[in-house]
Amino acid sequence: MNAHQEPERRFGLLQATALNMSNMLGAGPFITIPALMMTMGGPHSMLGWGVALIVALADGLVWSELGAALQKSGGSYVYLREGYGRETWGRFMGFLFIWQFILSGPLELATAYVGVAQYLQPLWPESSDFTRLCAGASVGLLVIFLLYRRIESIGKITVTLWAGALLAMAVVIVTGAMHFDAKIAFDFPQDAWTFDAAKWVALGAAARIGIYDYLGYYDICFIGDEVRQPGRVIPRAVMLSLALVALIYLAVNLSIIGVVPWREFASAENVSKPVVTMMMAKIYGDDFAQLFTVLVLWTMVACCFAMLLGYSRIPYAAARDGSFFRVFGQVHPRMGFPHVSLIVVGLIAAAATFVKLGTLIDALLSTRIVVQFAGQIGALVMLRTLKPQMERPFRMWLYPLPALLALAGWMYLLFTTDKSLLAVGGLTLVTGGMVFLFWSWRTKTWPFAALERQ
Repeated sequence: MNAHQEPERRFGLLQATALNMSNMLGAGPFITIPALMMTMGGPHSMLGWGVALIVALADGLVWSELGAALQKSGGSYVYLREGYGRETWGRFMGFLFIWQFILSGPLELATAYVGVAQYLQPLWPESSDFTRLCAGASVGLLVIFLLYRRIESIGKITVTLWAGALLAMAVVIVTGAMHFDAKIAFDFPQDAWTFDAAKWVALGAAARIGIYDYLGYYDICFIGDEVRQPGRVIPRAVMLSLALVALIYLAVNLSIIGVVPWREFASAENVSKPVVTMMMAKIYGDDFAQLFTVLVLWTMVACCFAMLLGYSRIPYAAARDGSFFRVFGQVHPRMGFPHVSLIVVGLIAAAATFVKLGTLIDALLSTRIVVQFAGQIGALVMLRTLKPQMERPFRMWLYPLPALLALAGWMYLLFTTDKSLLAVGGLTLVTGGMVFLFWSWRTKTWPFAALERQ
């Protein structure tokens, strides 16, 4: 196999759904429930998950149509490049996406490694926070090792890790159902349902945590070159994984807050406590809680595995297109996967483990929303308008209403973000635009190539 041989299409619906769900379920509510409850100060913070689900379902239809029509690895990069014009504005949007992804992709991976560090606490109580964070970063290196192999082997590992994640969720749900106390679960503060400007901002914060928990419903789109019958498999995997995870999250969230009073963990000093371990210790004692913590860590490794698998294909796709450093387009000569991209993305993610969880979540969303999520909604509209003859195995239901709903939701999440992090996201994009112009000027490509011909 030479360095530019096409990857083999090995992922079917089972593996695709497992990939998405492993990404979504891995860290999820196990690490974010304390932070979620702090946003609005009580169980009504779960409204954030509802808002996030609406946005994710609408946006899932965007991903489904684009992924079914443009059946290539790279996901958003490919959609932006094709939607806005390969050699003009699409080239600019594709570059900006890769530029922000070099920050936002590893930050998302790092949140799971932070989760690993949190859940090592009951297993390794004598260790310091820094030591556990180092262990979390080491998991990042382990995931690189697990992914350094052929795609058919990865499909089997994905399903195995997914099964462990489902088992962990099932134990939490069944335990919660058996010991559920409605008085604990629905212990609302007096002003819970009084909404003012501050509450709408707080709801936005809760929804950002919710959307973080759902991120990954599109992971299969990033390995489109490796999916069997992508026109059928990709839309089904996206929507099926969203529906299943929404039900699982609702059950898990209620199970946890129906056993552990939210006031015990919704505080600044307890926000990093392993809340599921607290739940199991209350019911079954410390020994079982520690055993279950191992299963939670398995689930988080599954999340990291699925995420890095998809995200490592993004710089690879851009490099193969000539829009990023050529070295990222190399495929392993014997095992047929983009090994350079895998290693670089994985190492940056491991290094980002030492940033606080809340900062990671808000920073990755503030840098990603404008170009990736809002940008590819525009790409969908452009393709519908300029290329109506394009083959579309899946078409968005009720177009364009879901696209408009998704866009409104993303803008709400963006403009309720902390202003300093919003500024960081804006600065990242402005810097990316300046780098693009300099690079284009040096290489005499658009828009400077067009100026020279005039």
